[in-house]
Amino acid sequence: MARLLAAARRLPGVVGGRLSAIWAHPLLNLSVLLEASRERLGGHSISPNHRPHLDEALAWLERAQDATADDGFARGYSLCRHPYFHARGWQPSYPETTGYIIPTLYCASRYLGRPDLGERATRAARWEIAVQLPSGAVRGGVMGEPESPAVFNTGQVILGWLSAFQETGEVAFADAAVRAGRFLTSTLEPDGHWRKGNSQFARGDATLYNARTAWALAEAGRRLQVPAFTAAAARHLRAVAALQAPNGWLPACCLSDPDRPLLHTLAYAIRGLLEGGRVLEDDRLIRHAERAARALAAAVRSDGRMAGRFYPDWSPAATWSCLTGQAQMANNWMRLFHINGDGTWLGPVPAVLAFLKSTQNRTSPNLGLRGGIKGSAPGSGEYGRYEVLNWATKFFTDALIRHECIVTGTASHVLADYPLA
Repeated sequence: MARLLAAARRLPGVVGGRLSAIWAHPLLNLSVLLEASRERLGGHSISPNHRPHLDEALAWLERAQDATADDGFARGYSLCRHPYFHARGWQPSYPETTGYIIPTLYCASRYLGRPDLGERATRAARWEIAVQLPSGAVRGGVMGEPESPAVFNTGQVILGWLSAFQETGEVAFADAAVRAGRFLTSTLEPDGHWRKGNSQFARGDATLYNARTAWALAEAGRRLQVPAFTAAAARHLRAVAALQAPNGWLPACCLSDPDRPLLHTLAYAIRGLLEGGRVLEDDRLIRHAERAARALAAAVRSDGRMAGRFYPDWSPAATWSCLTGQAQMANNWMRLFHINGDGTWLGPVPAVLAFLKSTQNRTSPNLGLRGGIKGSAPGSGEYGRYEVLNWATKFFTDALIRHECIVTGTASHVLADYPLA
């Protein structure tokens, strides 16, 4: 196939371009065809034990870091020619998601007794300092694109620096988090919303998912003793809560379509309200998170699937599933269980995890596919089409560890110190 594509590029103008497009079509890609076939047959084999799935997911994350020229994590792996990156295979390092992969690796390192994972996390955290913008912000997009600040991305990397500071005691990580926090507080509007400094790669008028950024800012304020950070975080989270509808709906919360937001961004907002409420000791914020989380728990099908997008009445707005969002919601429900002790929050978790496990290919010879979690199910779905994503794999890893801890009764000594994951 590679030789055919090269030959097509050598042909004159329009003819060569058309042949290149045809031969790059997903349906002419063996990995895509095999995945689509497996999806039609009900998915991949599932182990009743989480550990084989966890081991493969972590191995994929390790490869994602090794695939880059630095210590960041590749954004993902394109199973076929990506329309933005114009290539298949591993993508460039992604500062945003590298930031919140860091706590996951520290948690897994402690849980599995694997210091090598902690070493990887520390390397990534130091790399994040090296690429931090002079303003204290974290850049939007992947490495190689023009530098631009991004509020959301900054919050996610703060979580990584805080976990690195907790784990290593290196003051450089605390200093980086403080610089980032100052950027966030300087760009927050008096009414509690971030309108300046949002990523140029997403809509600027539908950013209630910045609640997750406010959680990071609150954590930084509490852990590093900067009251201005916790005050700013509280202002934003209360502004978000004020916009929530009585049925739990969170408006203006999507990267691209606020009328039909992604489960992924809704889950971001829920986690932000939940963890922000925990840090700020504000039970009202936790109740706002519960309201939306309960509506989404009711949207889980018997086979564990959920729609990738939702309408404001919580009815499905897509026929495909957003795997990232499902993994996030599994974590959100388990965090609610940890925070308020209500076991009913665990109800949808086993079915959702079983479905996610059925989407994980653990046997493919393609190491960019094997062990990772795709953007959508089926892979042709709108979110992360024909891609394996590092953040989907990260949230899946968190969920497996979190659920295994709950089932085995080891959550208190493993995850209590890692709410950042």
